[in-house]
Amino acid sequence: MKDDNKTNRQLVHELTELLSQKAEEALCYAESIVETVREPLLILDANLRTISANRSFYKTFNVTPGETIGRLIYDLGNKQWDIPKLRQLLEGVLPEKQVFDDFEVAHNFQDIGHKIMLLNARQIYRKDIGAEMILVAIEDITEHKRLEDLLAEAEGRYRRVFETASDGIVFFEQREGNITHANSAIEKMLGYTKKEIIGNKLRDIGVLLDMGDLQTTLQMLVKSGISNYDAIPVRTKSGQHIDTDIYLANRARLVQCNIHDISSRIQAEETLQQTLESLRSAVRSTIQVIISTVEARDPYTAGHQRRSADLARAIATEMKLSQDRIEGIRIACSIHDLGKLSIPAEILSKPRKLTEDEFSLIKEHARKGYDILKNVESSWPLAEIVYQHHERMDGSGYPRNLKGDEILMEARILAVSDIVEAMASHRPYRAALGIDAVLKEIDDNRGILYDPEAVDACLNYSGKKVFNLKVLDD
Repeated sequence: MKDDNKTNRQLVHELTELLSQKAEEALCYAESIVETVREPLLILDANLRTISANRSFYKTFNVTPGETIGRLIYDLGNKQWDIPKLRQLLEGVLPEKQVFDDFEVAHNFQDIGHKIMLLNARQIYRKDIGAEMILVAIEDITEHKRLEDLLAEAEGRYRRVFETASDGIVFFEQREGNITHANSAIEKMLGYTKKEIIGNKLRDIGVLLDMGDLQTTLQMLVKSGISNYDAIPVRTKSGQHIDTDIYLANRARLVQCNIHDISSRIQAEETLQQTLESLRSAVRSTIQVIISTVEARDPYTAGHQRRSADLARAIATEMKLSQDRIEGIRIACSIHDLGKLSIPAEILSKPRKLTEDEFSLIKEHARKGYDILKNVESSWPLAEIVYQHHERMDGSGYPRNLKGDEILMEARILAVSDIVEAMASHRPYRAALGIDAVLKEIDDNRGILYDPEAVDACLNYSGKKVFNLKVLDD
């Protein structure tokens, strides 16, 4: 009997040791899990004193175990945890509930700044020590909240832009093409209400945009991010046609479609073109009056200007300048010696070489021409071309000794055509010098006195045409 009792005591002892070992293993297992959790965790006793905390708690709140264990939670961090909402949770809410989730607390900590936290609390009971405890899990959502606020702010800004935009804007599904959103501007532009727009496709509200195969177009849009379509006709609810520019932008599952009414711009452009043409017509009429005045006073000078203008137009064409620029060159060349109206006729037609004083007077004609033309409204720099037509690439010209790129290309072309015509034509004080001498002059001084491109174009033109300056009108 004695042996049986001993055996029973031994069995009880062994069983107790086994259970204690299992409990310790379970506790170790639980503590290992707690230590690996990324969120800060606290274990409090029934009196709200800290029993333990994990590494994440110490790291997040910049405290040590010595400053934490055994202390009342409100005293932690030099009483920084004495937070009214935390007291509400631990002393008011939790005693009535075993569990509480997602209790939001915002607080300014002295060491780590402003934090927004979600607290999750559990009442637990450890039978092995016969004690009640509280497990508090703390999730720092400060950055998450900041991003949420930024997103909400951005969404608010975008919504305000969407609703106040002057362009009509709709969003439609990439897969089906059904419109999901529409702003107020599209209602005003097309005459449809949002209720009539949403759920329909672009063609149903009069947007006659031919995108070919929709899926292929959308695949290309995904790659490029944005596509634009110019001068697209749109039919309003009332049947009116308006011209628009349309932009499509990829927005993940949706496509943003901006519709810009360009009808007023196309009216404006036509009016501008008409105004410009009227202005040019007025300039041409003014120039013709000037030419007629010059011809009446000095037929020789008028003939020189016309022939120089014809050659300048040919050179500019050879250089592949725009038609508008060529026309400006032709007009400027037609009146480039306008300033000679201020010079006595007997000097212009003098049958001998001019004196130095007489030549100085002649040289003033470029400035005089500029003074006459500077207030003429024109889309071409007529006054400056006339002012510069005796300037030379090396700065040896007159009246301002301009050189290189300081001289307008139009004036450089005129300089070549002017010298060619002058040398190839008869003068009161000498006979024509002949075409060979003319071409040698500009070739020898290519890049020195005369623009290389203009010289090359003139030489190339002379090789293509019978170089008769009196029949350059073709």
